[in-house]
Amino acid sequence: MEGPQFSTVAESKLYRSWGMDVIGMTNLQEAKLAREAEICYATIALVTDFDSWHPDHENVTVDMIVSNLTKNAEMAQRLMAEAVGRVPASRNCSCGSALANAIITSKESIPAETKRELASLIGKYVQ
Repeated sequence: MEGPQFSTVAESKLYRSWGMDVIGMTNLQEAKLAREAEICYATIALVTDFDSWHPDHENVTVDMIVSNLTKNAEMAQRLMAEAVGRVPASRNCSCGSALANAIITSKESIPAETKRELASLIGKYVQ
């Protein structure tokens, strides 16, 4: 689904009953792909609007969201510029070997063409 997904009041009340303070569009796919590519990954979550449960705020509008998205994009650029300078030259986390024990197909069963196509991801594990 493209674009933002707004919660209904019922969904918002359910999330609040679970003790949730923040409702976000998922980034599960990105996190999974980064893990499979052995890339360190972090999420920057920036608020665009109050959810529909909140009685003290005006209704969410597209203009409100676009305005907040624009501000958030500027903030994200500043955050990234700051973060890049703090990334260590070498990493000591487990991200770089996330696939070491994750490939369960025997090396002999993986077609040569597949090995070539996925060499940048799995080459160090299946030669």
